[in-house]
Amino acid sequence: MLISNSFKFDDQSEQIAFMKRYSFATIITSYNNLPIATQLPFVVSEKNGKVFISGHFAKANEQVKYIEQHTSLIIFAEPHAYISPSHYEKNESVPTWDYISVHAYGKANIISDEEAKEQALKEMITYYEKEYLVQWDSLSEKFKRGMMQGIVAFEIEVNNLQGVKKLSQNKSEQERKNIVTQLENSNNAVERELAPFIKNL
Repeated sequence: MLISNSFKFDDQSEQIAFMKRYSFATIITSYNNLPIATQLPFVVSEKNGKVFISGHFAKANEQVKYIEQHTSLIIFAEPHAYISPSHYEKNESVPTWDYISVHAYGKANIISDEEAKEQALKEMITYYEKEYLVQWDSLSEKFKRGMMQGIVAFEIEVNNLQGVKKLSQNKSEQERKNIVTQLENSNNAVERELAPFIKNL
């Protein structure tokens, strides 16, 4: 990831909070010099200072074959917005894009043990819809086992975490105020979501 000094985002606790908030991400694995990508929901956790990311593929997904042998990249991105030069004080200005992104690298370990696999699923249920646990626990073992046979659960210990916050840090205070006002009043929910990140720099 290209990161200029102006846009560094290297506070691990903030990176983890960002990944948890925007946890539907893209996992990319290379095989035969070609990238394979899948969009998945993830569970992000920190244990003894190390970052772990877990999730599951559909069993039929070809990417499953390569995640243990090859390093994967998971890209967490959102929110973002086009920034018009009309906000700037100088006429000689160009458009740009403000965004936040975190890149996490690591090799996956496939969870083969059935109990550990169900525990990983329960952790994901707890994260996304805790109330569903009651329904999940009430389902028959036959049904649950059948569902779990159709997926491949995995966990990645992150060995490289990179982040960028490009939030008009290189612009004047007035220019940032102009941008925030525009984003706060946007009809686009993603653009409105970006406004507080710029405002709270």
